[in-house]
Order: sequence, then structure tokens, then C-alpha cells
Amino acid sequence: MKALITAVLSSARDLLPIVLVIAFFQAVVLQQPLPNIISILTGLLFVVIGLTLFIRGLEIGLFPVGESMANAFAQKGSLTWLLIFAFCLGFGTTIAEPALIAVAAEAANVAAGGGVISNSDAARSQYADGLRLTVAFSVGIAIVIGVFRIVKGWPIQYLIIGGYITVIVITVFAPDEIIGIAYDSGGVTTSTITVPLVTALGVGLASSIKGRNPMIDGFGLIAFASLTPMIFVMLYGILL
Repeated sequence: MKALITAVLSSARDLLPIVLVIAFFQAVVLQQPLPNIISILTGLLFVVIGLTLFIRGLEIGLFPVGESMANAFAQKGSLTWLLIFAFCLGFGTTIAEPALIAVAAEAANVAAGGGVISNSDAARSQYADGLRLTVAFSVGIAIVIGVFRIVKGWPIQYLIIGGYITVIVITVFAPDEIIGIAYDSGGVTTSTITVPLVTALGVGLASSIKGRNPMIDGFGLIAFASLTPMIFVMLYGILL
């Protein structure tokens, strides 16, 4: 119970800056009372509880699972199976990402309203599914590249610089309608499901390979996961 109370207080402390910013602008700048104050406070309480349980779940479940599986694959010594696992992990966590589902659905609605696609449920669904699959596939490829980098010990900065140069070049040729969506797709992959498992995979793998430093080599997979969707979604827009 003491640990639970400590975790709840920690979550409340993390949310406090957001609450203070909203309250300040509502009271000082807008000079309006908060509407439905009871509902807002109730919702805030649920957010604190949910955040507490989520973080505790990561500590108990996802981080140990990701690290133990990375360690097991490293000990098995099969690079092929390790890369297959990395792709499946990146693809599976991203396709289920709530933020990506929301962005893809909103992009489909806007595309239909702007005449980019047919204004029908089937066309919107196809457009949204295409975006989700493209982003998920790109994240799978990104995790494969990141894992291969850890295994080989390549410096991450050269890959990241090359990737962003590629993003800039492709942006010149991509349709205007897809550029914003592509850039946002890079951001939605760094959310609730993808980050914990991918981070645990990188740290666990770097800890299991002799000569690798978890602090230096274990992180950086999220950077790839944010970078490749921008490239793939813009290519998706150019081709389709």
C-alpha cells in the first residue's frame, strides 16, 4: 500500500505542471471559470490512477519481458531470428498504437473532405489502413536497422544524419498533402506501447553482448522508429 501511494503521488506530481498551465491560462488569460469542474476533477483522478497503473505495469511486465527476450536471442546466437523478432516487435507494437490509429483516421477524414480520396467509408478505411500498415512496416524496418547497429557496433549518429538528409530530399518530391501526415507519423510511434518494449529490447540486447555498453549502445532505437515512418509515408504518397 505504501508503494502504491508513493506511485500515485509521483504520477500526480508529474501531471501537476499540466494542471497549473491550464489553470493559469483559464483563470488569468481567458478569465473564465472551468466548465464542469466536477467532471474535470473526476477525469483527472482517473488519469492519475491510470498513469500509475501503466507505469507500474511497464516496470513489472514489459521492461523485463523485452530485456529477457533480447537476452535469450543474444544467447541463442542466431542473428536471423533476432532480426525477425525485432521486425515483428516493431510492426506489432506500432499497428496497435492508439495514437497512430487516431492520426490515420483523422488523415483519412481530411483527405476525403478535401477530395484527395473518395468520400466513402470504404475509401477512408482503405486510406487509413494503408497509412497504418506503411508506418508499422517502416517501424519494423527501423528496429531491424537499430538492432543490427547494436550487434555490429556502428555509431548511431551517422545513420541518423543520413536518415534526416534522406527525409529532407524526399520532402522536396512528396505531395504537399502527405508531408504533414508523414512528419506526424514519425511522432506517433513514440507513444505508450512502442517505446517501453523497444527501449527494453535495445537495453537488454546491449547488456547481453560482450563489449557493448547499455548506456551508449542500448538507446537510439526510438530515433530510428521516429525517422523511418517519415520516409516511408512520403514514399507512400509519391507512389499512390
